Amino acid sequence: MKTTTNLQRRKLLKYAAMGIAGAITYPSWAQAGEFVRVNAPSADFLPDVEIELTQNTADVAILNGDKTRVWKITGKVTKGPSDVLDNNEGTYLAPTLRFKKGQKVRLFLNNNLPAQSILHWHGLHVPANMDGNPMYAINRGETYVYEFEILNRAGTYFYHAHTHGVTARQVYSGLAGLLIVSDAQEQALNLPSGDLDVPLVIQDRSFDGQNQLVYSAHMMQRMQGFLGDQILVNGRPDFVLPVATRAYRLRLVNGSNSRIYKLAWDDGTPLTVIGVDGGLLESPKQHAYVMLAPGERLELWMDFSGRAVGTELTLRSLQFDTSTHGGMGMMGGGMMGGRGHGGMMGHGMGGMMRGGMMSVSTLPSGSDYPLLKIRVAKKEQGDNTLPKVLTPITALQVKNAANAANPRTIALSMQHMSALLNGRSYKMDDVQPDEIIPVNSLQLIEFDNGFNGGMHGMMMDMPHPMHLHGEQFQIVKREVSSGSDNYASVSSGFIDAGWKDTVLVMPGEKVTILKPFNDFKGLFMYHCHNLEHEDMGMMRDFLIK
Repeated sequence: MKTTTNLQRRKLLKYAAMGIAGAITYPSWAQAGEFVRVNAPSADFLPDVEIELTQNTADVAILNGDKTRVWKITGKVTKGPSDVLDNNEGTYLAPTLRFKKGQKVRLFLNNNLPAQSILHWHGLHVPANMDGNPMYAINRGETYVYEFEILNRAGTYFYHAHTHGVTARQVYSGLAGLLIVSDAQEQALNLPSGDLDVPLVIQDRSFDGQNQLVYSAHMMQRMQGFLGDQILVNGRPDFVLPVATRAYRLRLVNGSNSRIYKLAWDDGTPLTVIGVDGGLLESPKQHAYVMLAPGERLELWMDFSGRAVGTELTLRSLQFDTSTHGGMGMMGGGMMGGRGHGGMMGHGMGGMMRGGMMSVSTLPSGSDYPLLKIRVAKKEQGDNTLPKVLTPITALQVKNAANAANPRTIALSMQHMSALLNGRSYKMDDVQPDEIIPVNSLQLIEFDNGFNGGMHGMMMDMPHPMHLHGEQFQIVKREVSSGSDNYASVSSGFIDAGWKDTVLVMPGEKVTILKPFNDFKGLFMYHCHNLEHEDMGMMRDFLIK
């Protein structure tokens, strides 16, 4: 694997320009024939499931009229049960993968795109060389072989492109999909299943007059994070979910580049939360609203048995304040995020300028707008009992952390048109002494987003959803600096229980977590999951050794 890694580093600069251009213009490339493997299957790894995933350009009907050019992943099961994969045909979403804890999985990723690419298994506990670090990106015509055992508990995970400098563009283009894990403990609860278990991937997109995706990469847009004009759910606009008078399990995924949602039912019904990033909670929790940042997942229990056929219910994102220090914040919540005259497929400048002025998203960050509609379509009897106890969770203890008396502090900052962690931007092979962690240790980590005061830069007042690769973590506490008066608009919506891999850190806030680094040595990334911030360099590597 070391040879492969060095090869990717040498090729990185050579193919970077092609990757960026390809993500903008989507040229028509001839279909690749035989794919060349950059690493080989292991002779001693005996998979229970084997899947071939191929990345291609495709034309998909999203809006009425012209089809939209996207980047699409399609899959084929070559070993194991056929129901482990759903290609989500007719949408731009990557295949939904369904695995069981303990299964051994081999995945062949074939790249037939006009750019380098690699996939990251968001939330999974896998070896470093199987995690999707950008150094392993493969070129068109090449194949990367993933092999890992599903060690995670049951939960809603996902996967997406993680390519150096162009992650935001590639995810926006369609390179993201769901990965759902089940286990015996979850199945014993008899939660809603089959058609009553509904994944809902929420994303925002912008389109030009020919229904082509618009993406702005102007510096100010990158500083804020891309905001689209239209909400899509499961790749569809104006999404309506027909339901029966039964209890449902709704798996919500924030697959947007940067948009944060404040979820609530329009009739005031509380949201009953049963799970987060890393699976089920110990017991259900009710909230008037719940915050959902990019990269986060949420599982809801919703019982429609008391509603009449024909009743409609809307899931909305409610108003909230995106900054707390009264500074420039999010530049008005939507600067430069709207439709442009050109698109990703053509001029490459779409969404940047409109009549000489920065364009504004019609859905500003923190505003109030609908996400999806639920319609009670039929009457049906069923077991609608919500278990009072879900799954036991062993609470991590600060006293057991290897650095209990000396937490690792990671300062989040936006300054000099850069997005930084502890004042550093991302570079390959740039692990610093304070980023080296002993394997099989528990670490106390603080994310500081201006908690100690001071201006990080002209756009300091911004939320940052922080994601750590590898094993999941638990949230210890949140601390808010004095003067963060607007924090009240979001504070009741955080679900800090259970296992997490992404945590939203608001301006003026410090979030402390406990994270295990067990089993695997090597490089594991930590970064902001505002994907434009990630591409700007708000990403670093931990070296586990």
